[in-house]
Amino acid sequence: MKLTKAEVEKIAKLSRLELTEEEKDQYAGQLSDVLAYFEKLKEVNTENVEITSQVTGLENVYRNDKINQCDCQKELVKQAAETEEDLIKTRSVF
Repeated sequence: MKLTKAEVEKIAKLSRLELTEEEKDQYAGQLSDVLAYFEKLKEVNTENVEITSQVTGLENVYRNDKINQCDCQKELVKQAAETEEDLIKTRSVF
């Protein structure tokens, strides 16, 4: 499938790209090559190929969340540079 210069101009306009005449010619050729490759892929016989969405065999491994009771608030407050009552004092974020 060969893309015309007008089609490249339309794609550029939709993408809000400003292209030179040289770029339009260049992209018309490059995009035509990509589309030709997709046409070749359509010819590949995939009749006996199992459908897959992931080919590496990798899968996510999750760890179980363990809740540990921690009564260390006072220890943490003691280590802070600035505190007020039982709270850690910080600079304003906003």
